[in-house]
Amino acid sequence: MTTTTQSPTLGRSAAPGTALTGPGLFTVLLGAALPLIDFFIVNVALPTIDRDLSASEPVLELVVAGYGIAYAVLLVLGGRLGDLLGRRRLFLGGMAAFGLTSLACGLAPTAGTLVVARVAQGAASAAMLPQVLATIQATTAGSRRAKAMSMYGATAGLSMVAGQVLGGVLVSADLFGTGWRSVFLVNVPVVLLALVLAARTVPETRSPRPEPVDVPGTVLLALALAALLAPLTEGRAAGWPLWTWLSLAAFPLLAYLFYAVERREDRAGRTPLVPPSLFRLPSLRRGLIMVVPFSIGFSGFMFVIAVALQQGEHLDATAAGLALAPMAAVFFATSLAGPRLVARWGTRVVTAGGLLQAAGLALIAVAAWRTWPDLGVVQLMPGAALAGAGQALQLPILFRIILSEVPAARAGVGGGVMTTTQQAALALGVATLGSLFLSLAPGMGMRDALLVTLVAQLATVALTVALSLRLPRTVS
Repeated sequence: MTTTTQSPTLGRSAAPGTALTGPGLFTVLLGAALPLIDFFIVNVALPTIDRDLSASEPVLELVVAGYGIAYAVLLVLGGRLGDLLGRRRLFLGGMAAFGLTSLACGLAPTAGTLVVARVAQGAASAAMLPQVLATIQATTAGSRRAKAMSMYGATAGLSMVAGQVLGGVLVSADLFGTGWRSVFLVNVPVVLLALVLAARTVPETRSPRPEPVDVPGTVLLALALAALLAPLTEGRAAGWPLWTWLSLAAFPLLAYLFYAVERREDRAGRTPLVPPSLFRLPSLRRGLIMVVPFSIGFSGFMFVIAVALQQGEHLDATAAGLALAPMAAVFFATSLAGPRLVARWGTRVVTAGGLLQAAGLALIAVAAWRTWPDLGVVQLMPGAALAGAGQALQLPILFRIILSEVPAARAGVGGGVMTTTQQAALALGVATLGSLFLSLAPGMGMRDALLVTLVAQLATVALTVALSLRLPRTVS
């Protein structure tokens, strides 16, 4: 593995004088928030999109899945291109493309056009997001890096909850008669502001030894992820046609071919798209394994609760979104205390966070069982708040653990691997837990289907708690 030495303040991939300032950190964190907000913001807008564009259920799922699949498939490539061409350049280009594709989503005249625009928006996000982590890794060190990584993790977690809350408020507000379109159009002025800030505050960095794009690895990774995610997200709504089974059967073969190609490149001294040697880092390997069940459970819950509250409880978009506001508020407050707790208790904070999240989900299940069909903000508040605190003690710290040992020269690759794992797991959560809920609801009813899904999520939380016991006790 290529190693680099670091100055007291900067990684070698940053030129002298390019330390990330406070405004620069704010700007890149804003860039990190936008793609994650947009993954979840449409959950509460789907019913109004359905009514306005007469979209079928498979097409509505593509509005969510098309974005998620394109995003997941291209993230590692986005990290590599940032290492090669310059991370600030890719950040600015991805941000501009994100603004244009958001505008296209907001103006889409048909459901098919919206799906195409969402796929393009996912690709733009994949160009922008890896540059955030890579820039932080390359321009900070020591306590400044630890603080920046904690803020990145807090931003990511808060964005995923806040996206759903914001979506509900925007749809119900119907600004200037735009209805659901406002959840996409709101990105445009934010992107314009971010572009102005980024041009002034974000330093340019790149790998000191940039490698050419690994074309075979890129193609095989894209095919493998698409072979897994596409049938899982579309299979249930489409009736599980033959292509879904053929695609799932092809996934293990494509995954093995990808690994074999990457291992050959790594052993030859070249830098493949995802270097297998990177997984020799215990912190990265163990942290990534934990991110998978955490993200599957998180995204599945967010999708299911939005559907249950709107279709089962018949709440409007604002009420459905605000039902999770306590989760967002407590997540933000708890994440601020995370660095101090880790300094004192180490990674056992992650274990405690998993236990708190499990207790919160159990309270939500009890509230649903006892109060349905009157489940609302008040009934959900205790469980949502407790779950939010538990999530805040896991996700930001896991991100910090995963990248703690990655050399600055491979910051783009490390960030791309982490965000790809997270995004693929988020898409899997909607596909698996979402499909479970939608399959059970017609026969069991919304309440019982929600309870079964919550039990399934509790199983993912139990897995993260068990895995957290194998994390290194301290984190840099």
